[in-house]
Amino acid sequence: MAQRILLVDDEPDFAQGLARLVSAGFPDVEVELAHSGAEALPLIAAGGVGLMFTDLRMPGLDGQELLRQALEADPNLTVIMLTGHGSVETAVAALKAGAYDFLTKPVERAELFRAVAKGLERDRLLGENRSLRELARRSELERTLVGQGPAMRRLKESMAAVAASDYTVLVRGESGTGKELVAASIHRLSSRASRPFITVNCPAIPEHLLESELFGHVKGAFTGADKSRRGLFVAASEGSILLDEIGDIPMPVQTKLLRVLQEHEVRPVGSSDNVKVNVRILATTNQDLEGRIASGLFRQDLFYRLNVLTISPPPLRERKEDIPLLAAHFLAQTCAEMRLPPKVLGPETVACLTERPWPGNVRELQNFIRRLAVFCPNPQVDMAHLRQAEGGLPGYAHGEPQAEPLAPYKEAKAHVLDSFTKRYVEQVLEMSGGNISEAARISGIERVSLQKILRRMGANAKDGE
Repeated sequence: MAQRILLVDDEPDFAQGLARLVSAGFPDVEVELAHSGAEALPLIAAGGVGLMFTDLRMPGLDGQELLRQALEADPNLTVIMLTGHGSVETAVAALKAGAYDFLTKPVERAELFRAVAKGLERDRLLGENRSLRELARRSELERTLVGQGPAMRRLKESMAAVAASDYTVLVRGESGTGKELVAASIHRLSSRASRPFITVNCPAIPEHLLESELFGHVKGAFTGADKSRRGLFVAASEGSILLDEIGDIPMPVQTKLLRVLQEHEVRPVGSSDNVKVNVRILATTNQDLEGRIASGLFRQDLFYRLNVLTISPPPLRERKEDIPLLAAHFLAQTCAEMRLPPKVLGPETVACLTERPWPGNVRELQNFIRRLAVFCPNPQVDMAHLRQAEGGLPGYAHGEPQAEPLAPYKEAKAHVLDSFTKRYVEQVLEMSGGNISEAARISGIERVSLQKILRRMGANAKDGE
């Protein structure tokens, strides 16, 4: 698209003469005229103007005020002021207010062309930077959110749009759909990316501690408060805070959180003073907040404050076309984590995984792929490994229920758990060369717990540091 220049001057003859000069010197540039500040602002708000020349002294909306409002509408706009010889001090003030350059009237042709060339070059560079940032944002989304189906494309587009604003975001969805990942990605794509990102697992913090954890407390506020402590909202200053599973926040804390959203300030426990905070709030929930409102468990006014922008990661059943890509991604990731040779999924295995319901969504799929990686010693994961990872549950083969009768639930469950534990421990011991400490590190099982399992199995292993 051609670059656009807007010339703003209340003297029509001067403006038209200036336009002819610019058009002659820069034939590939679009030149528009406005004869007042009020006439110029809608053109700027519509977008596409890269460079604006404006007279400093105009009736009504003068150049100084036009500069302020224009940069408010488009912070990337390049503005060059036009002023008489007697107003250089005012022009310098305009530079401090955000103008890129200024020219004195009458305008010399060479000086005009120099200013236009520099202004257009700045506009071009800013445009390239915007394009690069957009590419970086999209690349970030592709790296963190695996999937190319329609549902995921819509999600990524929504996230890019939401990240460009500074409003509160509520991420709603089923367990295992990646709500925390979505929230973290929104922060990384936002203008606050270089600032703190703090996650609060709301259900994990006891009610009597949650208020102090979020808002801080002063010395002596309660028993054990031997010194003042800043809360997580203050720690996240200029950045973002993620309130994970916000539906579980107790009612007294909901009331204080509402104040943060309304007034952008917190009051530490035991203090009579408020502390201003500049924090973007991101929240996640898998609960029916409307139902909790009806039950009196969640404040309606808080819900409306939170529900400014809503993102809903789709469940896996609505994006089955992404399962092969996700499975391959998780398999490569698991092999790298466990320092195993790369593995691939066989065609039948991929087809079976794609047809499964996955009620636990992406998290369930990821955990199952981890089991597959453990149970498969070969470069290719086939159906035999898939059945082994399932634990050999009677009456289940190739992902489909069979006609043979099932064992009682407790018996079948115990069989699956014992079988899985035995094969898993054997595999991890083989990988660690029988070293218990190394096996504990690979498996993520506490060393003491692993030793108990080995004693129960009667397996032999050696200690290691």
